[in-house]
Amino acid sequence: MTARSVGLPSTVSGSGLPARVTIWEVGARDGLQNESSVVDVAVKLEFLDRLADAGLSVLEATSFVHPKWVPQLADAEQLLAGLEQRAGVSYPVLVPNERGLDRALAAGVRHIAIFGSATETFANKNLNRTLDEQFAMFEPVVTRARKEGLDVRAYVSMCFGDPWEGHVEPAQVVSVGTRLLDMGCSQLSLGDTIGVATPGQVEAVVGGFPSVDNLAVHFHDTYGQALSNTLAALRLGVTTVDSSAGGLGGCPYAESATGNLATEDLVWMLDGLGVEHGVDLDKLVATSAWMAERLGRPSPSRVVRALAG
Repeated sequence: MTARSVGLPSTVSGSGLPARVTIWEVGARDGLQNESSVVDVAVKLEFLDRLADAGLSVLEATSFVHPKWVPQLADAEQLLAGLEQRAGVSYPVLVPNERGLDRALAAGVRHIAIFGSATETFANKNLNRTLDEQFAMFEPVVTRARKEGLDVRAYVSMCFGDPWEGHVEPAQVVSVGTRLLDMGCSQLSLGDTIGVATPGQVEAVVGGFPSVDNLAVHFHDTYGQALSNTLAALRLGVTTVDSSAGGLGGCPYAESATGNLATEDLVWMLDGLGVEHGVDLDKLVATSAWMAERLGRPSPSRVVRALAG
């Protein structure tokens, strides 16, 4: 059964919505890094190729985090060496520090992302830095990358809630994000790392920035709010949304977290709103069903389950 055979939702007027949204696909990195077992590099390469064939134009390919911390992505150099990059498709990678940048430059990467924190506790636990010290770690990475002509994105985690600190003040998120943008990052991805955000919080955080032009959103679906939060961000003018094919990925900081917003669920909603995105839903569903078979479990995406059976 295909999306066309069952019929897509009716298009609504979509007042205040962007005409087009860029989907930043994180399944190959953020999704697979949370797997309990290591996925073979050949499977990862086919996964990326299938995602590109489905029309996704931004595919976060891997991470240069130390293999000790993320063994699932220890094959980063091997993957990039075997990757047949498509014209018109960007393949950013995550780098944690200058050593990661060295590896990325050696691999010929042209687009990187760094990963910061909006809270003191998570900065300490994830980066072994204080909230302020993280900027000293990122600055040489961003400066060198920009001198080399690389584009740099910044992720900010715990933007809406922290499992140790609880509620996160929007002003704190804006302060952290602004420092990263001023450092030279071209885009800021606001992460709901434990999936506790609500549309009201999204309005407060996104609305705290002077401009949404360089903002993206990254929602987890722990409480089933990822799509409603995404819609709230779109109505505020955000035009880049992170998602993961098949809903791959989990959150190690929230019990029973269900992982990233599924790209198929996002595409279904965007189709219903009449917002362009360039993705072939049938090909994407087939890709996620294929990957689910290789992982040995059904996809958590509701759209994949509905269309693939």
